[in-house]
Amino acid sequence: MFGLGKPRSLVGEWLDAKGKTQRWLVEQTHISEDTATRVCSDPHYNPGNTTKKKILGVVREYDRDKKHDDFWPM
Repeated sequence: MFGLGKPRSLVGEWLDAKGKTQRWLVEQTHISEDTATRVCSDPHYNPGNTTKKKILGVVREYDRDKKHDDFWPM
């Protein structure tokens, strides 16, 4: 089971719900492992626009209605 005992951000929670791993996110988006770790575990981390675009591109292949604000509220 994913996410047990780990702090998770909204991106991390989405990955857990879909049964995907951070490694999968890295492979799909071509972001670094360090960035993926921060994006998935730190709810206050706000990645750069390029990283957000890469993540949303992959997320929308599974959830077409997901928006920027679903993961990084203003």
